[in-house]
Amino acid sequence: MDRREFLKKVAALGLAAGAGRWLVMPEELWAMAPIDKPQALIAQAQGSNWAQITGEVVQKLGGMKKFVHPGETVVVKPNIAWDRTPELGANAHPVVVRQVVELCLEAGAKEVKVLDHTCDDPRKSYISSGIKPTVEAIKDPRVKVEFVDERRFVEVRTERARSLKKWYYYKDILEADRFINIPVAKHHSEARLTMCLKNMMGAIGGWRGRCHVGLHQNIADMNLVLRPDLHILDCTRILLRNGPSGGRLEDVEVRNLVLAGPDPVALDAFGATLFGLQPGDIGYITKAYELNRGEMDLKKIKFL
Repeated sequence: MDRREFLKKVAALGLAAGAGRWLVMPEELWAMAPIDKPQALIAQAQGSNWAQITGEVVQKLGGMKKFVHPGETVVVKPNIAWDRTPELGANAHPVVVRQVVELCLEAGAKEVKVLDHTCDDPRKSYISSGIKPTVEAIKDPRVKVEFVDERRFVEVRTERARSLKKWYYYKDILEADRFINIPVAKHHSEARLTMCLKNMMGAIGGWRGRCHVGLHQNIADMNLVLRPDLHILDCTRILLRNGPSGGRLEDVEVRNLVLAGPDPVALDAFGATLFGLQPGDIGYITKAYELNRGEMDLKKIKFL
């Protein structure tokens, strides 16, 4: 059973129980869930042509057709949170995002939605990040760069969670056939780092400031519900200080690196080493590992 089939069954059972607009996930339903712990596999490619190395990492994993099938609706969620230009490293790079979208189209996607629940004004962030104009330049009617609609968040109750027992998640992501996550690797003032796992903050609604109380457990918990089929970790340039919004070129280091894989814990574990840290130094990595959402032992991760 894949992620979408699982969520549809949970939604149907929740409605049958009278939950209305809520998706209810009692513990006994998790027996139907997709395999909790994805394969601890990381594809990596390095070079100055960022579109090319993005394609290379996907190809090393078996190509986009392994993740996206003809006729499917795909949600691509880059980090577009901040009103910053690409060189400042606060958002995913538009060249990386465009390449992923093009690969989805080549794989036969019926529709590709690009979106993020931003921190700054989305009308500014989408433009200054370069993501909206770069993706729309593909000029394919199947591609839609969309602003998040606050009315489309639904409450999900997750008994398996340790802290975030219920919260609001974006319906378009829950209902998509495929979900692709494109975070940028960077410093974060509260979480220390933000990469794959924390990028899911842009897929939730409600008062997100509340999630910063017990932040590390809450990040792990939301990743029980939000299960991207593929993560593309943008390390083309990394923000070393003053994250998550940055703003100074001197805080950015060009790495010319892109990583990809199905396991967000493994990617974040390795990503931490780019900042001189170990996986156990980041609380949400440990807590997501404890929830069986991936592998944090670098010795057990296979690199391609």
